[in-house]
Amino acid sequence: MLHYKTYELDDPEAPWVVFVHGAGGSSSIWFLQIKEFIRHFNVLLVDLRGHGKSKGMALHKEDRHYDFEDITRDIIEVLDSLRIQKAHFIGISLGTILIRNLSEIAPERVSSMVMGGAIIRLNIRAKVLVTLGNTFKRVVPYMWLYRFFAWIIMPSERHKKSRLLFVNEAKKVAQKEFMRWFRLTNEITPLLKYFEEKDTAIPTLYLMGDEDHMFLPAVRYIITRHTNSWLEVIDNSGHVCNVDQPLEFNTRAIHFLKKMSSTDALTATVQLRLATC
Repeated sequence: MLHYKTYELDDPEAPWVVFVHGAGGSSSIWFLQIKEFIRHFNVLLVDLRGHGKSKGMALHKEDRHYDFEDITRDIIEVLDSLRIQKAHFIGISLGTILIRNLSEIAPERVSSMVMGGAIIRLNIRAKVLVTLGNTFKRVVPYMWLYRFFAWIIMPSERHKKSRLLFVNEAKKVAQKEFMRWFRLTNEITPLLKYFEEKDTAIPTLYLMGDEDHMFLPAVRYIITRHTNSWLEVIDNSGHVCNVDQPLEFNTRAIHFLKKMSSTDALTATVQLRLATC
């Protein structure tokens, strides 16, 4: 099972918030969120397979080539072990794809979703990056590829802290594990297309940096098609907005989750919709 860490309030009615990191990261990328969130919610942090303290998790022979569903079910296994029937989910980057996939596999487990630096669609630049990565992954050291991708996605000097954080975390991922995760790029495009066409109607807040030029345009489009979806753009921030602007990220996410945790969630949804009109 995945490595995880929990922070629980004394209040038995306190809702759960599950944090899901992106590829190459670990639960440590949420260090700027934990202090604020544990004041209001029970918190569950997971390290995805091959990442953080889950990098040593045993794999059966048949699991050595896995897909998004396998990784998503890893998260559900942790929820089951902790007897968490339903939770709010917060993700960053590729973690948002896993949360969206979880909302398809087990929608009854998802109260709401906060998608930071959400990956909704791959634009031309992103597709070129994936193609280059698949072409050179056997001959170029994987950390060269990761540094290059990080620089393309987070190019500004203002993004340096986020970029270095993800690069340093990626160094802890074994090369064989990196290759397994990179194979997942082959199924990203059809999966994202399915997500775009199907609206879950689960309350979803997209938190995007105004400098996240690779992924922000697609999110602006998707909220016009999906119900119960809202976008808030954080100024002076790139793809990893929870690190670039943690105060704004925390304030907006907590406000949304507290609304969604109210006894009358339907009323909260209507209020949020009116506020954005």
